[in-house]
Amino acid sequence: MPSQEELWALVASHREGILATTGPSGRPQLSNVLYLVGPGAGGVRISTTADRVKAKNLARDPRASLHFAGQDFWHFAVADGTATLSEVAAAPGDAAVRELEVHAAFYGQLDQEQFVAEMISGRRLVVRLSVQHLYGVLATKGHRSRPDAGTSNGTAAVRA
Repeated sequence: MPSQEELWALVASHREGILATTGPSGRPQLSNVLYLVGPGAGGVRISTTADRVKAKNLARDPRASLHFAGQDFWHFAVADGTATLSEVAAAPGDAAVRELEVHAAFYGQLDQEQFVAEMISGRRLVVRLSVQHLYGVLATKGHRSRPDAGTSNGTAAVRA
């Protein structure tokens, strides 16, 4: 079983994950997201827009899980936690615009005026996931190939 430090190292070494939130029906809603670790230990930040399903779900129910894929199918971590949402970017220099530096980390820095205008017109905000539980698998031996390995079309070979 991997240590918390090993799992957190996997989280910190990547920027792509799958965020699971709870929809109004109680069913999970999954979104591919880009994230940054921190600031501070035990949290990740995600840039999104106020009208996205994930933001609406988290405003209603702040519980979320973020899945992080590792080097292969047998390496992954999942962070369960509680999300808070920043205010929606509304004016140059407001707290939301300043915190949306997380967005620039993914797409590169734009001219400051252009960046601020895009954050405001896009109604962007930051999802802050405070991680309360971290689990996963970091297999070091005993890998087995997947059942579809060795087929060209992803289906298992059938023998008569």
